Amino acid sequence: MTSPAFLNVERSITGRRWVGPTAEEERLADALGQSTRLPTALCRVLVKRGVTADTSASYLAPALRDLLPDPMTLRDMGPATDRFLTAVHGRERIAVFADYDVDGGTSAALLLVWLRAMGRQATLYIPDRIDEGYGPNVPAMQELGARHDLIICVDCGTLSHEPIAAAGTDVIVLDHHLGAETLPPAVAVVNPNRQDEDGALAHLCAASVVFLMLVEANRRLRGDGITGPDLMGMLDLVALATVADVAPLIGVNRALVRQGLKVMARRDRVGLTALADVARMREAPNTYALGFLLGPRVNAGGRIGQADLGARLLATDDPREAAALAARLDELNTARRDIESQVRAEAMAQAEARGLDAPLVWAAGDGWHPGVVGIVASRMKEATNRPAIVIGLDKGIGKGSGRSVAGVDLGAAIHRLAEEGLLLKGGGHKMAAGLTVAEEKLPEAMARLADLLARQGAGTAGPSDLRIDGLLMPQACTPELIEQIETAGPFGASSPAPRFAFAAQVLSTRRIGETHLKATFGGLGGPQVEAMAFGAFDGPLGPALEGGGTRRFHLAGRLELNTWGGRTKVQMRLEDAAPEA
Repeated sequence: MTSPAFLNVERSITGRRWVGPTAEEERLADALGQSTRLPTALCRVLVKRGVTADTSASYLAPALRDLLPDPMTLRDMGPATDRFLTAVHGRERIAVFADYDVDGGTSAALLLVWLRAMGRQATLYIPDRIDEGYGPNVPAMQELGARHDLIICVDCGTLSHEPIAAAGTDVIVLDHHLGAETLPPAVAVVNPNRQDEDGALAHLCAASVVFLMLVEANRRLRGDGITGPDLMGMLDLVALATVADVAPLIGVNRALVRQGLKVMARRDRVGLTALADVARMREAPNTYALGFLLGPRVNAGGRIGQADLGARLLATDDPREAAALAARLDELNTARRDIESQVRAEAMAQAEARGLDAPLVWAAGDGWHPGVVGIVASRMKEATNRPAIVIGLDKGIGKGSGRSVAGVDLGAAIHRLAEEGLLLKGGGHKMAAGLTVAEEKLPEAMARLADLLARQGAGTAGPSDLRIDGLLMPQACTPELIEQIETAGPFGASSPAPRFAFAAQVLSTRRIGETHLKATFGGLGGPQVEAMAFGAFDGPLGPALEGGGTRRFHLAGRLELNTWGGRTKVQMRLEDAAPEA
């Protein structure tokens, strides 16, 4: 039996049904509040994460020392660390081969920064997205192998049997993408998503795997009486990778990001400081900044520019170089947005014509830039609550990227298609994957993928459901309450920021630019709450609220703190609204 809609909103302005806490969640939240004396709003957030009175203290203050796993629990960690330190001590020639996204760039930067602190250098190699594609390729590995004693592949390599065999030198793979039954002929393949791993650390991104190897390397150096580089100071890079790669913020990931945000706030890394400045970040970094301000700019070089710009920015210790690289990445990110906008409009029109209620939404087009198909797939996934694939076609070959929804393992399905011969190449992890497909096999491949995803439950969740954590009054929205709620963070994948509703509010609104809406509500003896509805005029929300007059609306969105001019106030990211019945 379907429970009543929250605030009786069966269909909001944006066409969604509001779903609130269950009766059991309300009961557990009340009990947790009585036991801990924590605010009810925070307790509602905690019970959704399975937190009890006994675990609340440790959850709200996660300690990295308690949650960081022993690196040696990962297979091949011993051989990988041994070979790495042999190269370091022997002053061997080391090359780092990295993926062109944020996770690859931060993984490479971790190694480069650590090696520099040890007085060593390494060659950075990141393949061109268009000319070379994802992961190691035979020509590049042969060239690097001829000039280096050790190649370290980060955020790639697990499926690269032929290129690694062709390297002609020792190779270490530090990765997190889904592995096959057989591993490439490397000295070591450290990957929590190997077939023979137990899956306990499957949520780690590649940068975390690299970090764990460096933890083990420092431990071995200490055993030899040598002090290794400061690893805690590198957690800003791990945090950026974890959020930008949409790794679930659970377990150790949550602690890594939380500590990494504190490190980033110190502005010690010149590359990230320069990037924050060009992105006009005026507040302490948070997961939103990592995912939507910094991450896209680091990615921009790999998407439509020079592939190694992001990694070079993150690794540099030269403020002048950092400023120049950050400015270039900011320019590329602006160009990327323009390209993305065009592809997104075409892809959504195609997907809508095909139907948005299937287990998979997909689109393919000639000339679509391969650097933006992943972003467009993400937008389609968000709009439909379905796994999405977007493919750019060129001379009969399609290169695409996909994004998934919670509970649906897209990487495994893509890997299955590659094994069945429907794809030329494909792989990834649960939430994101890439593929290469012959154009003539595209319809068959997408039909088969839809079938595999449907078996996992894709397409059963209603795209119109908007989940809400509870009801608040405007006068309760104090900075102190929001600070308490944020102790349940950081928020991100698998741990979404809580969404609250406000009932029967009269709005004062004004348009900001072409697409955004700013509103205020509350007052009447209590504080007013400011709300921003970004992109509101791209859909029905902006026009409906702008002309609302004295009409009352139920509002739903996420709360955050906005600090400006020395004052801190609560701001709402308004996501949806419904007229009061």
